[in-house]
Amino acid sequence: MTLFPKPFKKLLVLATTATLVAACGSDGGGGLTPAQQPAGGGCSLTAQKQFVLDNMLFWYLWNDSLPTNVNIDDYATPDALLDFLTTFSPDDGSGRPVDTFSFLTTATSDAQFFGEGRFEGFGFSSRFVAPGDLRFSRVFADGPAGRAGFERGQRIVALDGRTIAEIEAAEGVGSVFNNTTVEFTLRPVGGAEDGSEDVTSTVTQGIVTIDPLPQNRLIDASGGRKVAYIEFASFISTAEPEFETIFAEINAENVTEVIIDMRYNGGGLVRTAELLGDYLGGVIANGEVFSSTEFNADRGPANNTSEFFQGITNSMDLTQFVVIASRSTASASELVINGLSPHAPVTIVGENTFGKPVGQVGLELTGCDVLLRPTAFKTVNSLGEGDFFGGLPVTPGCEAPDDLNVAVGAAEDPNLETALFYLENNACPPPVTVAPGTLSKTTAGFDDLAPERLPDLKGPPHREFADAW
Repeated sequence: MTLFPKPFKKLLVLATTATLVAACGSDGGGGLTPAQQPAGGGCSLTAQKQFVLDNMLFWYLWNDSLPTNVNIDDYATPDALLDFLTTFSPDDGSGRPVDTFSFLTTATSDAQFFGEGRFEGFGFSSRFVAPGDLRFSRVFADGPAGRAGFERGQRIVALDGRTIAEIEAAEGVGSVFNNTTVEFTLRPVGGAEDGSEDVTSTVTQGIVTIDPLPQNRLIDASGGRKVAYIEFASFISTAEPEFETIFAEINAENVTEVIIDMRYNGGGLVRTAELLGDYLGGVIANGEVFSSTEFNADRGPANNTSEFFQGITNSMDLTQFVVIASRSTASASELVINGLSPHAPVTIVGENTFGKPVGQVGLELTGCDVLLRPTAFKTVNSLGEGDFFGGLPVTPGCEAPDDLNVAVGAAEDPNLETALFYLENNACPPPVTVAPGTLSKTTAGFDDLAPERLPDLKGPPHREFADAW
């Protein structure tokens, strides 16, 4: 039996620079050696469960809290066993375990995503702006939803002929979005409430290709200055060659102030985060610690490492770093923010980040296309600061709504307006008025790439949103 990934689990992975292969060691990830693969078990459910247990006892960040008398026969599936083991992670302060990040997937889909930026799903995020009022917060252009013409801000009026209110009163829209094919009834932004402009489209899940850097430009500011604006969607390897082009333009124009829009960036590869750190901090912090990676007490002595800022071609001479963030900004995004904060002025605009100061390693059950990503390490900055499970705080006064009626990064985008105001005045602007049909806070939503498991799969999520990865 092969375990198939649930689509909303794919992106919230602060992955190591290398995928570890059980019984084969690392392909360059700092000498990591996985736990012994079960002998003679093949790909059976028993072998998969033993594989999960052995590697959680070996690699799990909180392995000292795991019970030592687990009977794998008590659990029907490897997923069920993993869910049980993660309940022994620390309490998040509200009575729930902090680890909602460990997961099982397939090696094939994992490699597709991190190597090619591809996954299977509909390719959208959605958000409730009021009871029964569900809107698209973003749509990937190269995916089934994007190819069907879906757009940010459109209201999802019905799914498979049932109103959103009806579905919410029953199983919840997250369950419907797990279906392979769904009929969407949509209302355009500003569309008539009588439904006369509603349209219906049937869409089937398929391959979505993520553009990690959907837009970037230089914005004219006072005194002849230019400010760089970069929308960054995901820390995947396809972003890396694009960085070179973007930062070459930044340096050619002697730009020292940058706004990176990571409001929907749920993380990805540590390697890509470290590279972005070098472009941003390679001049001002060359040779200083960017981050330290710390494993559990058993694995730490051989595997704990520190990453240092390194000046590279087109590292910028950074003077101001502004991040547009939301409760969907997580993992590798937070690693960059936290890593730069001791070395440069860092301003967070929008709202608090998600809060994922930990990451997973990838462990493959050889020959079975089964990949375990247990939470195995935490990261801290040069001051030893980490453990921000409640999120990195927005700069006081720089709160701003994510207005779904406005395109991300448009001139009238409240987040971009706030960021530019701060750079112009070195202070946050007066409070932004929230227009009808928007959210001032990311409070609830569903996405086929959510950073949370949805409630019907692993109990109530410990943070009440699921707007992006």
